[in-house]
Amino acid sequence: MTHPWHPIPGGITAPVGFQAAAVTAGLKASGNPDLSLLLAPEGAVCAGTFTTSVVRAACVDLCAERLAASGGQARAVLTNSGQANACTGDRGLIDSLRATQAVADRLGLAPEEVLICSTGVIGVPIPMDTLLAGLDPLVAALSPEGGAAAATAAATAILTTDLVAKQIALEADLGGRSVRIGGMAKGSGMIHPNMATMLGYLSCDAGVPAEVWQAMVRRAVDRSFNAITVDGDTSTNDTFLAFAAGELLGHEHFEALEAGLTAVSQHLAKAIARDGEGATCLIEVQVEGAADDAGARAIARTVCGSSLVKCAVHGRDPNWGRIVAAVGRAGVPLDSEAVALWLGEHQLMAAGQPLAFDRAAASTYLQSDTVIIRLVVGNGPGTGVAWGCDLSAQYVRINADYTT
Repeated sequence: MTHPWHPIPGGITAPVGFQAAAVTAGLKASGNPDLSLLLAPEGAVCAGTFTTSVVRAACVDLCAERLAASGGQARAVLTNSGQANACTGDRGLIDSLRATQAVADRLGLAPEEVLICSTGVIGVPIPMDTLLAGLDPLVAALSPEGGAAAATAAATAILTTDLVAKQIALEADLGGRSVRIGGMAKGSGMIHPNMATMLGYLSCDAGVPAEVWQAMVRRAVDRSFNAITVDGDTSTNDTFLAFAAGELLGHEHFEALEAGLTAVSQHLAKAIARDGEGATCLIEVQVEGAADDAGARAIARTVCGSSLVKCAVHGRDPNWGRIVAAVGRAGVPLDSEAVALWLGEHQLMAAGQPLAFDRAAASTYLQSDTVIIRLVVGNGPGTGVAWGCDLSAQYVRINADYTT
């Protein structure tokens, strides 16, 4: 299918009817923006994917329960940055309920229509007096004319150790009407999602039945946020929420809409991997020839997640043995004598055997901002891609004293 989507400004607020706002409430000691709000138009449906960890913040369960009970109906999501509000006992749920009720009161919504996400240090509750005091200016900052500035403010307010805000908007003509998809996400460390990223949000101004939208979102997540890794750790707060609201889109355009949804999700996912704590490059692993796509993605993600591979890339060392060793432990049946391997344009293996290659040139290639590792593991139809980053000493320095 020809890709009909092209980038436009506006981020999460580019789709018609979506508003966003952010303020500095004082939740972060740094004084950076730390409270954001996304408001969807009336009649919006929301699909969510959440961390599979059994140690999870109360806000995750609250979001999942509200979406399940409403059949995917939601209008707003509040995000506080600075405190994960995970592992805080009964207070975690009580504070999440208080916050969503307070937002609902100010927006004239039912509390069940408001979702909440938290990010920050695990075990630290939200300073509720500070959060509640920030809601009036936060709601007042909402405006239909907020545009790109509001989107950037909201994308910035959800960050923790991230170095850059992550946002995108795409537009396409589907059946003679303009359709827009916007997105924003945060994540830099504790990234090895098994559902979505640490926090991610998507907006779309095409109406889609809730069950169709949920299925689209799950498939897009599998090909994006579930295909990235920074350090092998999944968060207690991982949440991805995708809103759709507007005139119903004809089912003949669902395939094109899903292509846009996937493109936005993959852009955000790759931005997270490239912004991995201490990272100097993005690693993209492309796998072909597996028995099915799921197997190919599993191999790609295993290679991306290998600490030895990540260290070799950081050291500009074309140590291909680490790559094929990771392939072998991915849990995917394959013929080791069929494996072929490339670093960029440099082929290092064919038919499971090493090839002579220019080691100096391959090492120079590993200095690229994006390092592409291509693997052929057989003659099956399965293909998959995963993204990660190199592992540097800076990652250890960032995480050795994260709370001190």
